[in-house]
Amino acid sequence: MTTKQAPTSLQKMGLNSPMALALHLPSRYEDETELLSIEEAIHHGRFNAVQTQGIVIRNQVLFRPRRQMLVTIEDETETLQLRFLNFYPSQQKQMAVGTHIRVRGDIRDGFQGSEMVHPTVRAVSPDAPLPSSLTPVYPASAGISQTIIRKAVTQALRDPSLQESLAEFLPKQLMAQLLPGHDWPSLQAAITYLHQPPADANTQALLERTHPAWRRVQFEELLAQQISLKRAHAIRRERHAPSFTPLVKKSRSIEAGLLKILPFALTRAQERVWAEIGNDLSASFPMNRLLQGDVGSGKTVVAALAAARVMDHGYQAAVMAPTEILAEQHYFKMKEWFEPLGVKIAWLSGSLKAKDKRLAQGIIESGQAQLIIGTHALIQENVRFAKLGLAVIDEQHRFGVRQRLEIQQRVGSELFYCHQLMMSATPIPRTLAMTYYADLDVSVIDELPPGRKPIATKVVKASRRDEVISGLHSWLEKGLQAYWVCPLIEESEVLQLQTAVESFEQLTLVLPDFKVGLVHGRLKAEEKAAVMAAFKANEIQLLVATTVIEVGVDVPNAALMVIEHAERFGYAQIHQLRGRVGRGSADSVCILMYAEPLSMAAKERLQTLREVSDGFVIAERDLSLRGPGELLGAKQSGDAMLRFVDLQRDAWLIELAQQAADHLLANHADIVERHLERWLGARAEFLKA
Repeated sequence: MTTKQAPTSLQKMGLNSPMALALHLPSRYEDETELLSIEEAIHHGRFNAVQTQGIVIRNQVLFRPRRQMLVTIEDETETLQLRFLNFYPSQQKQMAVGTHIRVRGDIRDGFQGSEMVHPTVRAVSPDAPLPSSLTPVYPASAGISQTIIRKAVTQALRDPSLQESLAEFLPKQLMAQLLPGHDWPSLQAAITYLHQPPADANTQALLERTHPAWRRVQFEELLAQQISLKRAHAIRRERHAPSFTPLVKKSRSIEAGLLKILPFALTRAQERVWAEIGNDLSASFPMNRLLQGDVGSGKTVVAALAAARVMDHGYQAAVMAPTEILAEQHYFKMKEWFEPLGVKIAWLSGSLKAKDKRLAQGIIESGQAQLIIGTHALIQENVRFAKLGLAVIDEQHRFGVRQRLEIQQRVGSELFYCHQLMMSATPIPRTLAMTYYADLDVSVIDELPPGRKPIATKVVKASRRDEVISGLHSWLEKGLQAYWVCPLIEESEVLQLQTAVESFEQLTLVLPDFKVGLVHGRLKAEEKAAVMAAFKANEIQLLVATTVIEVGVDVPNAALMVIEHAERFGYAQIHQLRGRVGRGSADSVCILMYAEPLSMAAKERLQTLREVSDGFVIAERDLSLRGPGELLGAKQSGDAMLRFVDLQRDAWLIELAQQAADHLLANHADIVERHLERWLGARAEFLKA
């Protein structure tokens, strides 16, 4: 009987093969190739880590002012004290008097002269040779020492199977054509170099990941990603989907009816984007388009027109949003537009009672419901569409990666795939779109509806709260409305922030002439809807809210927003929130109130938001701050979608990888398969999400 062995700590980290270990690249290096005398080390080691060695002449454990171990070493030039605040009996043994040890660390002035605190220590013979290469420091899970990882990596690099895994198979001609002037090493040489750089290596270029060895690895990784996405794009074009052209008889057309009842004309940008989507819908393969537009640019109207065209042909359209409040917003908006045209709309969310859920599922399956709106409850197994022609997915990046894959698998079958339209109010920077959305067609609404006024953004200290409230009073006196946004619902011991409930009570007291409302995530859906409706009808003049209004109803009369503890919010969140005002004819203002002291990052963030109103510029700043995984909702997957590439630093490489991917797909099908297997293996599915 064979017993199943427990996975080792390295296996738990995913380091279960020579290839995985070879691609577990160092995050930094330590220079152990140079050995200084203690005197030289004291002189050079004030701000740099240095290495020296000597004999232990004293080892004592003190208990005051706290338990610590003091070890003194000496050589022929000087003595040096080593201080350990946390230590084990084994370390005491390792540094027994008379032992010869090699230590590495920063030197500082202690109470009794120069000292190293918690240096790296190794017992060595006095003439032990120095390493010839820099010592790599690897990313590691808790409890796994660098020694274990280094040993495993060194073994892996010697493994014969690695020769094959890292073999050169990219055509030399292609590499020379694409990368003229780039004398990059082979992949195997690059990876060996990164694990064992020589003592004279350019450590700056290694740390910044701009060294030719890094460039080669980054290019290969990007190439795999681009091939995967472009192939997904090509496969989609081979699938069949119904073709939806405009109806000739306009009298019976839902699309024509919708355009007629809309209280506004489409902007030029909306017309351009609608023409692109209409063109996609008339093709015989499924649309896969991303519609981007800043807050308030009118994406919903375009999605409604797409749904109308699909319904004109007897098919169903589904609109799905990541949160209930956002899905509700779509539901009320679409109801307002479509019910007068006789369209049957179904609503489906996780919070519906079982009876209402069954009812909704019944009319969806029978085909009675022409338009279905809801949360991810729409992709559950017990939901069956009669004839789904279009799936609109709003704020697609806020669904987790797994959920997105589920959406893709659920909305189609092998023979028939419906058209898909993703929408995002978080503009996606160009570099991000090029890498993660290479299999999507992208449309951008880059113009706001006429009459939209720019929003003036002011940054104010929390100590001026009374002034802000006084200004708010004068604002409300003019008959205008306002939002007051707080980051938390209830008092938190961890974050002593002014909360929504507190602010609501205070503002109710100091503004007795005006009606103050409160809305937050813990309210029931009906209560939330009632408060929002009262605000829209101007029965409530000031709405105190948490970030649930990031997406909410349009209230043109609300032209002032105060955001408390603005330093706690990210770029995209503040940008989305402030997009709630500026929807009417009045001059709009957004006040960012912050508590001191401010970190440098928060200072820069508030400064940018004050000066910049362009969503794309803000998205670029957000990308450099948070990284692509967080921006795209990819963090939930547990897989970093690109391990070695920084989209801003390495943007120029993306275009090279795209050109190489096009060439390989057209001329080298065998190489494509080998390359994908090497780099992605089972992770390929994540790239499609």
